[in-house]
Amino acid sequence: MRTVVLDAGHGGKDPGCHGLKAREKDVALGLVLALGRQIEQSMPEVKVIYTRKTDVFVELDERAAIANRRHADLFISIHCNAASRDSHGTEVWTMGLHKSTANLGVAQRENSVILQESDYKERYDGFDPRSPQSHILFSLFQSAYVTNSLRFAQRVDGALRRDVGRASRGVKQAGFIVLWKSTMPSVLIESGFLTNPTEERYLNDKANQTYMAAGIFRAFRAYKRELEGSPADAADD
Repeated sequence: MRTVVLDAGHGGKDPGCHGLKAREKDVALGLVLALGRQIEQSMPEVKVIYTRKTDVFVELDERAAIANRRHADLFISIHCNAASRDSHGTEVWTMGLHKSTANLGVAQRENSVILQESDYKERYDGFDPRSPQSHILFSLFQSAYVTNSLRFAQRVDGALRRDVGRASRGVKQAGFIVLWKSTMPSVLIESGFLTNPTEERYLNDKANQTYMAAGIFRAFRAYKRELEGSPADAADD
């Protein structure tokens, strides 16, 4: 585990979802920067690469391309969710076939970002983010990395539940472009629902962002130890 790429969802002209005050692009960036700081301070041997560190727009395929060019060992994309006011909790996603229309809906919402790219049909091989059929076809990609992606996703889900005390909606699979294009184990973390006023207040607080990032960091540390042959240490986490 030499290089990890941290991806703050949305940015620039694409704010993502929002609550009364908080915007997804800002919360995601706060979480990513907090996570990156913890990895850099505790694991100087790990190179941390950011797809963005400021409020700029980065195309979905370029986010994955950054990870591919740097030969990253893990790709972590952080987002916020949107649904009814009562919806709450975290979700950790890996690339795979969606099992329900709800899973498809999350992927469609996140993938719709490409509609803001003028040449998206050429860039994404004719993929239409509004089409369920398109999602089914490319959700079968990343099979080579699914085992380690799920392994890390389960550690993140456990850390957020056990260490941070966040409600969990589980580990799930669906077709996300940003995961499809990456050639390494990868996960997409939905940190909570900005459309829920309680969760919005929680997620928009810098101290809580640092606290959540600490949970993701613990999962990362345990996953790294497991990969590098320290199962006893990993089990301690």
